[in-house]
Amino acid sequence: MPKRHAKTISLFDFMQQYPAEQDAIGYFEKTRWGDEPFCTKCGCAGRITPQKNYKKGYWCGDCRSYFNAFTNTPLEHSRVDARKWMFAAYLLMTARKGISAMQLSKELDVSYPTAWYMLHRLRVACGSDQEALSGDVEIDAGYLGGKESNKHANKKLKAGRGTVGKQPVLGMRQRKGKVKAMVVKGEDKKTVYNAIHAHVETRSPIYADDHKGYRGTGELFYHHESVNHSTREHVNGMAHTNGIESVWALLKRGFNGIYHNWSRKHCQKYVNEFTFRLNEGNCSRDTQDRLDSLFGAMPGKNHL
Repeated sequence: MPKRHAKTISLFDFMQQYPAEQDAIGYFEKTRWGDEPFCTKCGCAGRITPQKNYKKGYWCGDCRSYFNAFTNTPLEHSRVDARKWMFAAYLLMTARKGISAMQLSKELDVSYPTAWYMLHRLRVACGSDQEALSGDVEIDAGYLGGKESNKHANKKLKAGRGTVGKQPVLGMRQRKGKVKAMVVKGEDKKTVYNAIHAHVETRSPIYADDHKGYRGTGELFYHHESVNHSTREHVNGMAHTNGIESVWALLKRGFNGIYHNWSRKHCQKYVNEFTFRLNEGNCSRDTQDRLDSLFGAMPGKNHL
């Protein structure tokens, strides 16, 4: 059977699908409810009245309140044209290394703060995947930040080189499966053990490097193998971390080339964006399916 290629949608064709704002809102409604809307506050589906002003959405006769497709999502209370939300989501999901707020502000003809706000709202939908990894799982840590030697004198920590002053991110990649990554304080045993318990099914084979934080993982009901990077060993039978290291390569290219820098406060949101794009926005999936995954993940996530 020949390999199926993902069906892509050009930007021109994508925008032609939504010539008016009401068309974009119709897409959001269909993605969230299907053919029959129901109240997002009380769950009622019987006493629903559509409003003449399509932006108001619907009136629920049970709980006596207005609601629309954006209620209880990151897009709630937004005054931005729904088509611009569609356009921003398209760029976020198809740009392999992301898109900066400055670039998005030019593409949408909005202010920089509005573009920044929109991207962060979309990143909210990218987080909190509760599904545990299983099978062969690679674990490694990446460090984000600039070199100490390149910093201004008043910003240098003067505590050494290497990972000093950088933000550690612990990542896990299931071979031929999903990626998880979380911002952590360090690569110590307690942090690593807690992350494994929370995100990896027991008895799954775990592959890591020779960092001391991963030693003893086999005592946690997991099968643990490692490679000794300090002796330039990169593959040892089934043990290697090439998969998760490719995630760091992509993340750092986005960090350095697109965003240039991001605050530690919002670091997890950016990491979620990259992992979501790898999982749900994979190039092997149709463009429309990627967008459906993003908007389908929004209900219940209405806070930055």
